Amino acid sequence: MNALLFATTVFVWGTTWIAIAMQLGPVPVLTSIFYRFALAALLLLPVLALLGRLAPTRPRDHLFMALQGLCLFSLNFVCFYNATRFIPSGLVSVVFSLATIYNAVNARLFFGERIAARTLLATAIGVGGLAVLFAPAVREGILGPDAPLGLALAALGTLFFSFGNMVSRRNSAAGVPPLTANAYGMTYASLFLLAVLAATGTPLVAPPDTRYLLALGWLAVFGSVIGFTTYLMLVARIGSGRAAYATVMFPVIALLLSALYEGYVFDLRTAIGLGLTILGNLVIFGGLRWPGARASVAPPLPGRS
Repeated sequence: MNALLFATTVFVWGTTWIAIAMQLGPVPVLTSIFYRFALAALLLLPVLALLGRLAPTRPRDHLFMALQGLCLFSLNFVCFYNATRFIPSGLVSVVFSLATIYNAVNARLFFGERIAARTLLATAIGVGGLAVLFAPAVREGILGPDAPLGLALAALGTLFFSFGNMVSRRNSAAGVPPLTANAYGMTYASLFLLAVLAATGTPLVAPPDTRYLLALGWLAVFGSVIGFTTYLMLVARIGSGRAAYATVMFPVIALLLSALYEGYVFDLRTAIGLGLTILGNLVIFGGLRWPGARASVAPPLPGRS
């Protein structure tokens, strides 16, 4: 079951980056994000209610589901969509693959999990990989003068995503199933985004063409309803750290699609940078074991045995 959840998450989310890039244009970023999660919420919440699959929740749970919605379904995507305006979508996904490291640090802060020495090594390797990928292109102006801003936005979006993982862990430990948490979280996120649209005077521009509508449908149904559900089920089953290991595989799919549709060119630098990023994640989560090292066992989630 875990393997199926992992494979589904990798495939679905590996393709969403190019769909995000396809939505850039006459529709404002905030409006596109609102359309995505409003549609996902309209599909998920009523269906679960009709099927009797919405789990009973307490008022306190709704506060945390709203927080999950802010981190996973709104603020992070504001960063990701804007980052895609400045750097290729495939490279945004490479930054996102560092979610494994973010999660390890945040699990220490919020759940008291020990950070192993390999985490520090993995951080250095992962940052080195990003430097190999980005530094020459930024220095030579290949990606444009706003590439550092795109990188910063992608990193900030990944941080919000990691915070959402921590909230999801709390919700699962409190007995709230991922489907229920997602349905309410997407609803709260949509209401938040609608309020921001009204406050900023951002127009609700109609989808301009079939290309946009296809991208919207893929992002809402597969990228949001299916992708987030399978991922958060992994978080509940194997922990936020190992679940985030799925992000290691996203850049492979995303960069391939970026090469096909955005003109991104693979070269030796790409191979080295991507390889170092993946190596950092392999180190942090036990893909590589030091001679004589014992296999580590993930600590149970709070409230779980």
